[in-house]
Order: sequence, then structure tokens, then C-alpha cells
Amino acid sequence: MIARRLGHSVVLLERGKHPRVVIGESSTPLSNLLLEELTLRYDLPALRPLAKWGSWQRSFPNIAVGLKRGFSFHHHALGAPATADPDRADQLLVAASPRDDIADTHWYRADFDHLLVREAQKLGVEYCDQVALQHLAEDEEGITLQGQRNGRQVACRAGFVIDATGPRGFLHRALHLDEKDLPGFPPTQALYSHFSGVRRLDAGAWARTADETLPYPIDDAAVHHIFDGGWIWVLQFNNGITSAGVAATDSCASQLRFLEGAAAWSRLVDQLPALKEQFRNAKAERPFTHIPRLSFRSAQITGARWALLPSAAGFVDPLLSTGFPLTLLGITRLAEILEEDWGGPRFTARLQTYAAQTDAELLATSQLVGALYANMSNFPVFVALSLLYFAAASFSEAARRLGKPHLASSFLLCDHPAFQASRHLIERARQPLTRSESEILIRDIVTAIEPFNIAGLGRRERHNWYPVEVHDLFDAAGKLDATFAEIQAMLRRCGFTPESDMVPD
Repeated sequence: MIARRLGHSVVLLERGKHPRVVIGESSTPLSNLLLEELTLRYDLPALRPLAKWGSWQRSFPNIAVGLKRGFSFHHHALGAPATADPDRADQLLVAASPRDDIADTHWYRADFDHLLVREAQKLGVEYCDQVALQHLAEDEEGITLQGQRNGRQVACRAGFVIDATGPRGFLHRALHLDEKDLPGFPPTQALYSHFSGVRRLDAGAWARTADETLPYPIDDAAVHHIFDGGWIWVLQFNNGITSAGVAATDSCASQLRFLEGAAAWSRLVDQLPALKEQFRNAKAERPFTHIPRLSFRSAQITGARWALLPSAAGFVDPLLSTGFPLTLLGITRLAEILEEDWGGPRFTARLQTYAAQTDAELLATSQLVGALYANMSNFPVFVALSLLYFAAASFSEAARRLGKPHLASSFLLCDHPAFQASRHLIERARQPLTRSESEILIRDIVTAIEPFNIAGLGRRERHNWYPVEVHDLFDAAGKLDATFAEIQAMLRRCGFTPESDMVPD
């Protein structure tokens, strides 16, 4: 759609047929902000309502979606009875919005992707589905793609090709690109499906006393159930469908026998009392999908006449919902290159910069998520490491909303000199830790995020529950080089109400 807005002739080639079910479903505040920025910069008003739950419901009530108010994490020991920790040391709730209307979403991709295709066609994009590409030929004038559609040979000639076909996708195969390791990241697998009949969790298990107020309803979130060697996601949509699955290290996946599909899922759920009750009457609405190798990193990301989107250049894990923001950052950068340097002398150099940025952000993500995998049995350290992500993400979102994107130009602030100190903390977290070493590392992480901590993260009195508090943002205004008036104006623009909440102590 952006390329079309920039005046290019665009052909969209689709291997399958819409609507179709895929995963990669949970958005984040930064994802939605990037989407909103793109719709404004490139005049795509029809898509702007998709950036918030409330506007989505008003504009597209028939497009299925899930409400995401935050990130919910709960630690389990497989096979052990459920117990409530009096200090909430077995859970982490991080709110992403103060109320439903401006909340994030889970994208039910069968509906969402189909909507995008229809909107692209309205703008004049030529759309061809059920195309099985088989060959690629590149010369000085462009690229020729050849394949079959409905039993007939088809060919497409293009000046530039952007690949959105995912890990180990078409260009990676056709160009025989090498695959590179993600250093320090364990080999992982995934098993998942879509379900009907899934209940909501009992909130009482998450509270120490009956009068405690949760930062948000725990199911209105990306819900993560953490255990040694793996984790389960549960995402609920408003059409009665729930996306659920498990990602785990190879050794854990082997023990759980992922290859057995539905039987493996049932055995796993039976070992988790909360999930066993939640999925008691659930029915898988599609066959289970087993991915034997989840992570991926392409050795090459761009060429003279082609580029991989971040989603095709690499993938780490869905643990922190990093796929959408990484890809939307890539779309933003490629769009700027097409807008500013198409056919110009800087085009090649800017593509190379895009490739370097994409790979650096992929590596930063894999290093953090790899450390999280290493600490799934050490949940206090897992929680502290998670705060590195939430500090970077919330700081980046606020900086962009304030019109100060230079303060956070990279995902996870991976090119920010002050935040790079977190790398040695991540390396420490990969090593076996005693209880004393864990406590020291946790304190060091909380100290390291302080220059970017605008959400009150790590405060002991919150006992791992982090609501959105406007006063945290006012207190942290100096970290964003912002005044009280700038923070107040930003909150008004993004719909943070009521007005009384915008008066600092």
C-alpha cells in the first residue's frame, strides 16, 4: 500500500488464499504506534482505526480481534499443585494501557490479513493468489519471478522485490542464502492450535487478598505460563476463538513429545491445574501445527534489487511479542528508502544500512529471549530480565509519541550507548546462578534500567504488578528531555483520560 501511495506499480503475490489462519497475533504499544505513524505519513486513513481496541471496535466490528491490556506471566512447576505465593513472586503483570478504549490488540490474522489485502486492492495493487513461485532470475534491469497458478505458468517482472514470506521463505530458498546461528540462543520448537470453548482464568489465584485490584483483567492480555524449559501462550479473541500453544527447548519438547501433536498438548495441560480447568471443555478447531525449528537468521537480508522484511530475515520466539514491532520498524525504514532514494545514488547504501539494523535488532532480541529461556526455572531473574524489555519498549514508545524518535531509534535501544551496558547483565544471566548471585543480578538490572525506566518498574512495593500510572511518566519527564506541558500534551493526544489523571503530585 505504501509503495502504491508513492506512485509505484505494485503486484502482490500470495502463495495461499485468504482468509487463512496463521499465528503471529499479539500487538504491542510500539507496534500500534508504528502502524498509526505509517497510516498518517502515507495517507492510509482506512487502517488507522486498527491501532487501538476502541477505534477498531467502532470501525471494524466484524473483524475479529482480541483485547490486550498488557502482559501476564505466571510461573509453574509441571505436575505440582497450584499455590498462591503471598509475595506474588510467581507472577508478573505489566499493563500497557490504562483502559480498554486505547488498548492494544491481538490480531485474528484470518480476518486482519484479508482486510489488508482488500484495502491494498482498493488502492490499485494487483493481487494474485494461489501462486507457487519456483524460479527467480535477476539481471541489470530487474527481477523475473516464475511459477504456477492454477496449473498455468505465470511470470512477473519487477524492478524491486520485497519478501514477506517468513522464515526460510521464497527468496532465501531461491537465492540459496546461507543461514546463520543466533549466538547463545537454544534450539526451540513450537506446538499450537486454535481452540473454542476455552474459559477465562480465575483471577483469585493471582491476588493475595480479595480486595486487591488487578492492573487489568488477566485474560485481557498476552497470557504466558512459564515452566522449566518452555512456556505456553493463551490469546483470547472476541469471536470465541483462543490461540494457544507452547514453545520449548529441544530437550523439553522431546520430553513432552511435541511430535505427537494433540496428545502432547493434552499431557502438558494436565500437568498445569489452572490450564487444565481453563481448557476442560476446549476443542481444537484446526489440526495442531508442530514447528521443529522455531528460530531463524538469514545470512543476507538485501541485494541490489531485493530486500527481506524483518519477518523473513529472521525470527526468534513469540515470548515478548517482538515480531510485529520488528517488522513494522523494517517497513518504516524500507518505506523511507523508497520515498527518498529510489533510483538515486544512496539507494544501495541505505539498503545495506537497513540490513545491518535488521540483523542487529534480531541479535539483541535473541540475546534477551535466550537469557529468559535460561532462567525459566529461576523466575525472579526471569522477571528482572523481562524489565529490560519493558523499560526499553515503554521508553521508545514515549519518545516517539513526544516527537523525539532520535532518543530511541532502535528496537530494545540496542544501539543506545547507555543501554548497551545491559548486555553484560544478559551474559551473566546465561550462567548458572546461586541464590545470592541471582539477588545481586536482579539489583544490577534494576539499576541499569533506571535511566530509561519511565513506568515505575522494579519497585518492590508493587510486588510484580505494574499498572499504567500517569505519575510515573511525569516523574520521568527529565529522562525523555520533556517538560510537564509536553507530557501532558502527549497524554491528551493519545487519549489518556480522565483529565484529573494528568495532574502530577
